[in-house]
Amino acid sequence: MTEETPGFEQEPDVPAEPGKPGEQPGDAAQASGAAEEAAPEAGPGTPGASGDAERVAALTAQLDQTRTALNERTQDLQRLQAEFSNYRRRVERDRVAVKEVAIANVLTELLPVLDDIGRARDHGELVGGFKSVAESLETVVAKMGLQQFGKEGEAFDPTVHEALMHSYSPDVTETTCVQILQPGYRIGERTIRPARVGVAEPQPGAQPGKGEDQQAETAADEESGGPEQG
Repeated sequence: MTEETPGFEQEPDVPAEPGKPGEQPGDAAQASGAAEEAAPEAGPGTPGASGDAERVAALTAQLDQTRTALNERTQDLQRLQAEFSNYRRRVERDRVAVKEVAIANVLTELLPVLDDIGRARDHGELVGGFKSVAESLETVVAKMGLQQFGKEGEAFDPTVHEALMHSYSPDVTETTCVQILQPGYRIGERTIRPARVGVAEPQPGAQPGKGEDQQAETAADEESGGPEQG
């Protein structure tokens, strides 16, 4: 019998990882981490930084376009609002004008009736039930805005007076309405019939009155320094 010589058990051979000869795996990992720490960070010239700058520029351009479109839409809205306001005012003005024309047409047809009522009142014939009806009619047309004008003694105005008679008078200093043949009527500032009147002009070659003579003497005294002392 042969005796086995006691000794150490041999470990199986393990293939070494690629690397430097005799380098352990832990040493390789430490070397890799040090290399990563020593690697320089990406600068502006790197591909990643260039892509970020392009995205920022694109977003800025898109924001500018959005702002421009918003300003254009705001101006369009303001213009439409102004046009609508003008349209509404124009419609309201036209509505009032149409209403005034319609009322004027109705009242124009009633003017002969009002003339008859006026003549009956002047002759003392406006009595009884006829008087009540006439006064009610005059009240209604007054509520509708009808106004009567034309009085004796007022200055003649060709825009609201129609002269049917003409004469001369030493009692007037300008063309004056001395007789009202038919009163005039208006609605607001709209004249629906002028007043038909008889007018008188100053007498040709008439001498100035006593008051005018005194005013002329006073003016002459003031220019000469006052009346002469006796």
